[in-house]
Amino acid sequence: MRNTTNDVPALAVVGVRGGWSSELLARRAAEACGGEPLLVELERLSLDLNTGRAMFDGRDISKCRGLLLKKLGPEYAPGLLDRLEMLRFIEARGVAMFSRPGAVMGLLDRMSCTTTLVLGGMPLPPTTVTEDLDAAVAAVESYGEAIAKPLFSTKARGMRLLRPGPDLRAQLAEYRRGHGFLYLQKTVALGDRDLGVVFMGGDYLTTYARCRKLGAWNTTTASGGRYAPFDPPAEVIDLAWRAQDLFKLDFTCVDVALTDDGPRIFEVSAFGGFRGVQEARGVDAAKLYAEYAARRIGA
Repeated sequence: MRNTTNDVPALAVVGVRGGWSSELLARRAAEACGGEPLLVELERLSLDLNTGRAMFDGRDISKCRGLLLKKLGPEYAPGLLDRLEMLRFIEARGVAMFSRPGAVMGLLDRMSCTTTLVLGGMPLPPTTVTEDLDAAVAAVESYGEAIAKPLFSTKARGMRLLRPGPDLRAQLAEYRRGHGFLYLQKTVALGDRDLGVVFMGGDYLTTYARCRKLGAWNTTTASGGRYAPFDPPAEVIDLAWRAQDLFKLDFTCVDVALTDDGPRIFEVSAFGGFRGVQEARGVDAAKLYAEYAARRIGA
């Protein structure tokens, strides 16, 4: 049965019902501010642009003092940008957002994230972006091996390993039909791990490693990878700090590869890091983040 009152907690969470990190953060937010956990699913949010009311499950969440953004939906897709616009409107009505929708917009799309990182002077693996098949074929041939990446994805979903060969053009054409754009990144030798360097409020929190399963080409847990503790040198933490500082997020994880040519940034995440921090470091990042937000809203 839907709640028909307008009672809302001081701090609620935007996330996915049944999602481990979303549910955990909702509980931690309730513990930090009192009241019952409230997990807002954006596909069920109704926004009245005239009155400013933002109704979810019979409650007007524009009456919350703060919203923690954990997940905008179960899958990454261009439509999430419209959901961020709804949150931006609610923010303008006086609800504090962690992280701010405008900041999240800058990296939800892989192309936007990459552009900001490159213009900010961050070292990335060699990357080609194009819709032209001839240019794409030439890029993969020059790299020797490349990974095609969707503009909206997590945990290597939709990524494809490509090598020069007689069927390369056909593979690229197929990928372009499915994704509409070709984002091609040279494969870098990163050993058996890459790193998640975690920040909260712009301050360094901790680092964990994603260790890949033998035979897998990526380190994600979806491909059998596992989390492990890792203490990077100060220069890696400094590089990751400069990368995250380009986006001004309240909580983020910077993906870093340690290569023979020095550290390379893969991406900056809008939401990630909770499970890696907990499994590798034994730290409840959700609790720390909820308490951080509670302090910010004065709850």
